[in-house]
Amino acid sequence: MFVMFSVYQALTSTAVKKGGLLAGDVATLYKYKNTTFDVKVDTESNISATLTFTDLLPSTKTVASIKLPDHNSGKLELQYFHDHATFTTVVALNQSPAIDVTATIGTPTIAFGAEAGYDTTSGSFTKYTAGISVTKPDSYASIILGDKGDSIRASYVHHLDLLKKSAAVGEITRRFSSNENTFTVGGSFAVDHLTVVKAKLNNHGKLGALVQHEVIPKSVLTISSEVDTKALDKNPRFGLAIALKP
Repeated sequence: MFVMFSVYQALTSTAVKKGGLLAGDVATLYKYKNTTFDVKVDTESNISATLTFTDLLPSTKTVASIKLPDHNSGKLELQYFHDHATFTTVVALNQSPAIDVTATIGTPTIAFGAEAGYDTTSGSFTKYTAGISVTKPDSYASIILGDKGDSIRASYVHHLDLLKKSAAVGEITRRFSSNENTFTVGGSFAVDHLTVVKAKLNNHGKLGALVQHEVIPKSVLTISSEVDTKALDKNPRFGLAIALKP
């Protein structure tokens, strides 16, 4: 008997320049059958490792992760998927574990979701969020109540083509404690089947843009930048990333 196993590998490199500093990382991904192993090393000598098992139990995914040299950063995550619902729980692997729980229920048209974080040491909730989303063939809208009820965000996306590569986006965020409103507009435009340009601008003057180009099949080069239009004396931020897949 001859059995063929599927093996998948990928290599990703990212670099970001902020002011006069350059930060970057190199990541590699290895996939064998229902197991995925992902390792990332950055310029500050941090090592992030993630091990993922799919379908150890029916309709589940189990994820174990750690970021060295912080030995208390270990986490264990269990995800359950159903046709109309998902449930995820994350437990920190340390002496004072925090527990995060998320749940969603709905249909392809409308969905409701909520998440909460609980600190077992203090016996209090660290976060809770709830939201609703509506999806149509050419648009998407959502309202999210977050930050323990201190903020609310409403967003709308309208696709401009059948392939959904070009879109216009609008978002309004209200923070009740500071009485602050943030309005953001943006969009994406497919220059051709290999290149996409994205940009966004908010009422505080933050302008961001990026260009993504598929240099070879399944391998994407991304160049990004962000500038504060109300403080042009500050150095803009630049980023460069490339994702290579065989």
